[in-house]
Order: sequence, then structure tokens, then C-alpha cells
Amino acid sequence: MQLIEVNSAATAKKFIQVNVLMNRHNPNYIRPLDNEVNDVFDPQKNKLFKYGEVKRWILLSDKGELLGRIAAFTNSKYVNKGTDFATGGIGYFDCINNQEAANLLFNKAKEWLQSKGMEAMDGPINFGDRDKNWGLLVEGFDKEPIYGMSFNPSYYEALFEGYGFKNYYNQYYYAMNVNDELPPRFPERHAKFKAKAGYDVRHVNLKELEKYAGDFAAVYNAAWAQHGEAKEITKEQVIKLFNTMKPVMDERVVWFTYYKEEAIAMFINIPDVNQYFKHFDGRFGIIEKLRLLWLKRTGYCKKLTGLAFGVVPKFQALGVDSYMIYESALLIQNKGWYETYEMGWAGDWNPKMINIYKSLGGKQSRRMVTYRYIFDENKYPFERHPEMEYK
Repeated sequence: MQLIEVNSAATAKKFIQVNVLMNRHNPNYIRPLDNEVNDVFDPQKNKLFKYGEVKRWILLSDKGELLGRIAAFTNSKYVNKGTDFATGGIGYFDCINNQEAANLLFNKAKEWLQSKGMEAMDGPINFGDRDKNWGLLVEGFDKEPIYGMSFNPSYYEALFEGYGFKNYYNQYYYAMNVNDELPPRFPERHAKFKAKAGYDVRHVNLKELEKYAGDFAAVYNAAWAQHGEAKEITKEQVIKLFNTMKPVMDERVVWFTYYKEEAIAMFINIPDVNQYFKHFDGRFGIIEKLRLLWLKRTGYCKKLTGLAFGVVPKFQALGVDSYMIYESALLIQNKGWYETYEMGWAGDWNPKMINIYKSLGGKQSRRMVTYRYIFDENKYPFERHPEMEYK
């Protein structure tokens, strides 16, 4: 076996092909868009190159057959509460069911990360935001992945743990039917806030995305600042995100709550675009874009997925979340627009968010794991991710 660094268009193409090969026997696999994978590793497209470096390798047999792949990266913005040592990341791991082959990939990543001063590696994670390609799928292989979700053969869990990776935290997804009746407290709290002066909840207008981008940034930064993981986002970044999402965004499922016209909560959902992308075989040229618009117009996608949820701290625990969710339900339920709803992942260190999912009537649909491998546990004993603190 031999490791080859990805440093050309040809090797970058093989890097993508490995993922297709390893998942080809699972009918639920949906191939990610090639350009989205390539953009992660393009300094002109990925803002995180300002804060780190990345290397990729593919593993070949002596006959030149594709056996595996891995990426390793440093990122000075990658911070976990309670971690006081430099931690790198590995991701985009794929491999045949062979521990020796997996170890070659893991060792190469470890060797490179150590040369960059790292003391540990987490993975599989993304050289980017946590809403995409984050974690190893360990439960839920019987369902198609939602957009941005990692998907892998079931034996990968044994390869990670066989090398010595330990479960740093679990990532739980919850799902429900769109038309499921919400528990009584939702209409009760909705009625309470409807009667209060100053409170209002409404969905976005696609013609005013710049205004809502500012509201998103305000709520996001306030709601997540307590987490201590450098999650600040600017209005300009959100505008860019919204413009990217606009072709598939459904304004009926993107909601904000206001108090005296100040944004205090958000409930951001999008159609699961993987329902479109699964027909494109990794391509997204003009033909695919036209087909996407046609599929959207015909109401083809019946799956809804959560993108972001947050309440400004001083308005938490008041019932604002129930007010907003129930208002959205009044519009969306029993219309035939969507059938299922799958929420974004919540770490086991965030019990409050998990309880919100459960309070909606959601049932656990999948479990993923973010692993950690500490290079010298005598120096830094392994500890699981600490539970989130609330103020």
C-alpha cells in the first residue's frame, strides 16, 4: 500500500471517487456535490485558510486501486470549552474494512499534525462549520443522509476505535412528522404571547434578506456567545449564506421572533436539498440547476430539515420558543407541503437543546460520534466534552 498526497486535479478527483467507492453498496447513500467538496480545500473559497492549513492523502494498493482517503487540518479558530491544548482535525475519512489500511491513514494525519504543533486530533470533523461533514455515523444507516450530513459504512466505527480514538461526544438527530400534533404547552404559550404587547413572530420575506441577515447575526451571536467556542458571525457572512441558500429557501419555514422590533429568537429551516442532489451524481452544472428549480416548483421535496435555532439569553425559559414554533406550525401543518422534519444535531453536552427536540415529540433518528485521539495521554488525560453551561 502507498499513500499519495492530493496535489493535483487528478488526485483531487480520486479523492472524491474514494467516497463513492466505499459507499456504493448502500442504496441510501447520496453523493455529495463534487464542487462543494473541492471548495473546502480551495483557499479562494474557504475562509478558514486564514486560520489554518490542510493536507489530503489517498491510499492506493500496490496495483493502484483506491483503498482510502483522509484530510488533516489545523485551525486556530477551532476551540472546545475545557480544552487547553492545541487540537487538530481529521475528516473526509474513507477506507476499506482493513485496520492496517486505516492505521496508515490515521498515522499519516497524526504525523503531519504533530509537525504543526498539535497535541491531539478530533474527527471526523470538517475544515469548516459544524453544520456539515461533522461526526461519524454509527446509528441510522437505514435512512438517506440529509444535506451536509456525513455518511459512511458501519464498520468505520471499529476502525476509529481500533486505532485508539475515544468518544469525545455523541451527536443526536431527532425527527418527527410535520403534521404531528404538538404538546398542549405549545398552544398555551402561543396564546400567552399573542396577548402580550410588543411581541411578534413572522417568517421571512425573500425580498428583505439583508434585513433578516442582520437579525440572524444578532440572535446567533447572543445565543451562542455563552458557549465560548468563537462562534461570532457577521451580517455580511449571513448575507452571503442567505444568497447561497436563496434558490432553495422556502420563506414559509424561516422564522424570527421580535420584542419591540428587536430580534430575540430564530427558527431556521430549509427543504432537504439532498432530495434534489441525489439525482445529480455529484454534478451541479446548468442542467442540474434548471432541474433543481423544476423539482422545487413541483413540490418534489417533502423533507424539511433544521438549520439553526436560538433564543437571546434574557428571553430564554419564558416560552418564546414555543410561541415561535407553534406560529410556524399553524402555517405549515396539514398543507401537504412537507411530510417529515429532521432537526439539526445536538451534542450530548447540550441537554437543553435535546430536551427541546424531545418536547416537540421528536424521536431520535440517528447518532453520530465526534472522536478524539490525544497523542500523549500521560500529558493530557482524555476527558469527554464538558456539558454546556447556561447563564
